[in-house]
Amino acid sequence: MPTRSLSLAWPILLLTVTMSARATCQAAEPVELRLWPGDAPGATGDEPTDVPTITVYQADPATSTGAAIVICPGGGYGALAMDHEGHQVARWLNSIGITGVILKYRLGSSGYRHPVMLTDAQRAIRTVRQEADAWGIDPARVGVLGFSAGGHLASTVGTHFDAGDPDAADPVDRQGSRPDLMILGYPVVALATEYAHGGSKRNLLGEDPPEELVESLSNERMVTPETPPTFLVHTNEDEGVPAENSLLFVLSLREAGVPVEFHLFEGGRHGLGLGNGLPDLGIGPDTAFSAWPGLCQAWLGKHGFLDRK
Repeated sequence: MPTRSLSLAWPILLLTVTMSARATCQAAEPVELRLWPGDAPGATGDEPTDVPTITVYQADPATSTGAAIVICPGGGYGALAMDHEGHQVARWLNSIGITGVILKYRLGSSGYRHPVMLTDAQRAIRTVRQEADAWGIDPARVGVLGFSAGGHLASTVGTHFDAGDPDAADPVDRQGSRPDLMILGYPVVALATEYAHGGSKRNLLGEDPPEELVESLSNERMVTPETPPTFLVHTNEDEGVPAENSLLFVLSLREAGVPVEFHLFEGGRHGLGLGNGLPDLGIGPDTAFSAWPGLCQAWLGKHGFLDRK
């Protein structure tokens, strides 16, 4: 049977995943890839929880726009909501022609602390850019999307980035880590305020982090004019992560002159994902909140992520 391969172009081959060929009008099956060819920086073991990966959902070649978005599921930096904040989101992105790249980052519950999570997220963005030609991606249209604590990670990537190291031995590290836009769903943002999510803060920074470290990761305080355009969605009824996290970030974006769109829905608990229901928790679809993907799609169009190139 014919086969196709999706591989990372490491100096020493990391992983080549071979899968059955599909008709050219269909997207490839998702493929999970390690972010580093050997141990990840700071790894404390070789269990699955010590190995950050990306799962690549390539958009259908017939409808692909060439854009890609790295997805950071939430879970308080202690778990990962991989289904409704990961795989479902990647499939939605595929439906509008965008390649979805789900990041499995290392967690505080496995003994990791900042900057490990940020390093994983930056590496994911660099990897997508490095593999842009092979994956049919425009390296100038690579965004990041995150929910809850994953929204904190996404907003950290969008406020703590670099242009890459042109002298790095690893070609991935030569790529820049700044996302071209951010999408934040009910995000944890304001770690240095009364609105901080305590569990996320502890898992990220430990029990008694230095005040200056907390300040530097209270990302509404780190916005500059170079922060990427941002789309945010939250609910007024969110008791897990108060909407003030989004509101404070929006105010900072406005003050810095960064393009921003924000939707605050009246009803809805924390952690609704796309708003199409959480059957395992006995939660049905939320008709109002489920409007946000359509609103986001229109916003992505304004920023060139739906243009076929």
